[in-house]
Amino acid sequence: MTMRGKAVISLTTGLEDAEKVTVAFLVAVGAAEQGRPTLMFLTKEAVRLALDGVAVGTACAGCPPLTDLVRRFADAGGTYLVCPICFTAKQLDAEALVKNAALGGTIPLWEWIGDEPATTFSY
Repeated sequence: MTMRGKAVISLTTGLEDAEKVTVAFLVAVGAAEQGRPTLMFLTKEAVRLALDGVAVGTACAGCPPLTDLVRRFADAGGTYLVCPICFTAKQLDAEALVKNAALGGTIPLWEWIGDEPATTFSY
């Protein structure tokens, strides 16, 4: 039995590049659905994706809808860590965060990773 390590997907892009967002979510969903503890670290414009009702649309012909990817990520136990500096700078409402999201910066990110190896992707 192979032990599955943690996965961290860092995303800086929001819906201004929906294809990049879709690829990041596909990687995150793949990791979470394979049983890896999976965290998406959202910064810059990506912080908006952790707000209820924002991650919608379909990036391209043949791409899965973002709403489906968001649902699958949550269903597989995936979580979001949302940069509080970026979030506050955009004057967003923390009450509108989805259930599996929390505000947290680099220290909570490193605490989540801990001493275990983690596979990382950055978009």
